[in-house]
Amino acid sequence: MKRRSLILGSLAGAAGLTLLARPRDIGENHSPYFAGLGRALDQAGRAGPTLIVDQQQLTHNISTLQQHINGRFDYRIVAKSLPSPDLLDTVMAQSGSRRLMLFHQPFINLVAERFPDADILLGKPMPVAAAQNFYRQFAGGPFSPARQLRWLLDTPARARQYAELAAALETDLLACIELDVGLHRGGVTADSELLEILDILQDSPRLHFAGLMGYEPHIVKVPGDPLDYREKAMDAYRGYLATARAHLGDQWPRDAVLNAGGSPTYQLYDEGDFPCNELAAGSCLVKPADFDLPSLADHRAAAWIATPVLKREDKLVIPGINVGPLQSLWDPNRERTFFTYGGYWKAVPESPRGLSTNALYGRSTNQEMLNGSSSIDLQPDDWIFLRPTQSEFVFLQFGDIAVYEDGRIAANWPVFAENGRYAG
Repeated sequence: MKRRSLILGSLAGAAGLTLLARPRDIGENHSPYFAGLGRALDQAGRAGPTLIVDQQQLTHNISTLQQHINGRFDYRIVAKSLPSPDLLDTVMAQSGSRRLMLFHQPFINLVAERFPDADILLGKPMPVAAAQNFYRQFAGGPFSPARQLRWLLDTPARARQYAELAAALETDLLACIELDVGLHRGGVTADSELLEILDILQDSPRLHFAGLMGYEPHIVKVPGDPLDYREKAMDAYRGYLATARAHLGDQWPRDAVLNAGGSPTYQLYDEGDFPCNELAAGSCLVKPADFDLPSLADHRAAAWIATPVLKREDKLVIPGINVGPLQSLWDPNRERTFFTYGGYWKAVPESPRGLSTNALYGRSTNQEMLNGSSSIDLQPDDWIFLRPTQSEFVFLQFGDIAVYEDGRIAANWPVFAENGRYAG
């Protein structure tokens, strides 16, 4: 073969490989489902960023959770993942659970007022000043903190603070103890630490032991077999439980809460004997994108962020050194530009398919740039849908939740606000 032919053949091969490596057009217009969501929002007069919950998918997820727990454990609803009183009311009614896990002091006061029959467990240890604020702001009524509210203790130092608070308030406080069963995010790590906390509680006339909590989301996220990590976590739990029972003897409470689980892990307790008597979960009921896990394969996405298109450009322009045309030439999914009403949420573009942010242009909470191919025919005022990666906090950013059911926005659910009121 002549040298010139060899070179030309090599160049042609390289060009062919380059073309094979070039991204393909993955753009599509809205599916019938998202087109229906858009029509429902238009009919409801929505015109800005909106958080949507699909009632049918929510109902499916609650039923799925019930089928797995199947009466083997009590179910505790994680309220930070469902931060709306009407959303919580819906889950409580369908699941039959009045047990809630809360993570923010102003929300404890709101729940005590809205759900006076709720049983509340704190999902994280709170500064003692936050607990003091709860009692200062508590308006009274049928909710009884001395029977229905369990604070969480993680260290002997915090146990002493809460014992002092209980004495100063001259009121009874219940407390559960956080266990480190492998997550390594706090909680007791040795029997000696657990026993020290128990001694503080026994010495306090007002602060009472009410149970244990061992959170273990790591078991489905670290390399290896989740069932092996589950067993290690539950072995640690069993050890602490045995130590506490032996130490307290006859003083062990009959209604002790032994909490474990979370949305990523609750299905790993479908079979077997475990030391816990209740499982907690919340995010799996709306299934944000971070919960696309094998352990939640039978749950469905039930929440979306919808935002209007403000501007459309049939090109891509980057300020300064404009490499937009080069990006578009290489990647057909950057041929068009759309600017949205708001942005930079913990969310990923979902519909139309093929949209993406542009790292060179940057992110914006005011007008987010999204790129797509010429196959996407969005116009100003059309809707773009994103899928939240989390529900906690994200749900609090949009005012009332738009509840989608039977092709329309059937209800508007207020969310909790940081100031202890309802945001709408």
